[in-house]
Amino acid sequence: MKTLLQLRGIITVLNTPFTDADRIDVAGLRVNVLNAIDAGVAGFLAPAMASEVDKLSMEERETIVATIVDAVAGRVPVIGGASAPTSEARRELGRRLIGLGCDGILVSISFEDERQYARDLRAVADLAPPFLMVQDWDANGPGVPVPLIARLFEEVEAFRSLKIETVPAGVKYSAVLEATGGRLHVSGGWAVMQMIEALDRGVHAFMPTGMHRIYTRIYSLYAGGRRDEARALFDRLLPVLAFSNQHLDISIHFFKRLMHGQGVYAADRVRAPIVPFDAYHERVADELIDYVMQLEREIAASHA
Repeated sequence: MKTLLQLRGIITVLNTPFTDADRIDVAGLRVNVLNAIDAGVAGFLAPAMASEVDKLSMEERETIVATIVDAVAGRVPVIGGASAPTSEARRELGRRLIGLGCDGILVSISFEDERQYARDLRAVADLAPPFLMVQDWDANGPGVPVPLIARLFEEVEAFRSLKIETVPAGVKYSAVLEATGGRLHVSGGWAVMQMIEALDRGVHAFMPTGMHRIYTRIYSLYAGGRRDEARALFDRLLPVLAFSNQHLDISIHFFKRLMHGQGVYAADRVRAPIVPFDAYHERVADELIDYVMQLEREIAASHA
């Protein structure tokens, strides 16, 4: 695999497809992966929060990752989500995902204090994954202190990547890149409405869900020096993102409904507990799904 800092572009986070019988829709997941590769994504992450990871059994998590690794067949990196409430569970998941052939593993670790956080991160790093991506998740604040991130990056060989999902994200992107001399691979995720800002700040990759062809086109325009065109295309996505990003559960509902509408997933089933998606949501979602599909057709036609 290329060096991690060469992993630039869209690393898509996959929703988990369920059949009407509430089993993993392996065929649909495989189609989603192949479509994303065809669209030009740089890699995959699953299972993660958008995958309803907390509602999956250990066996289901392994099925998802094994399906992705098999479908990808080494063409792009696969990052296995090993997040769990305890250090022991993260280590067990990490061992299994490394064994399945993941190119890296991701963990989200609750921050209590610096000693605890460093201990828990080192416990996963001791598994010697090809690389360790840490999810810096804080929906209400700045997340893990930047000096601690910089110190652990220097001290822990496996810790090569950070997915920043804090409030605000932009300032932290810049602070982490500066503190690590740009050597730590930095990705953005939930702050997708600030994607252009993130690219301006030097973020290496972005990790959204769905809409593979649109996101990869935005990134390729930006990377090709056509920022104004990238900005214009991204601006056309803002109505979709304003709706989907009002809550993580709404995002899960929406993107599963989108992929079902695209014929990728056999159903748009979600697992409880989850925020309800009522008839008003469905009406707006269906209007936006038509809009997304038209935008994808325009992009495909422009490259025909």
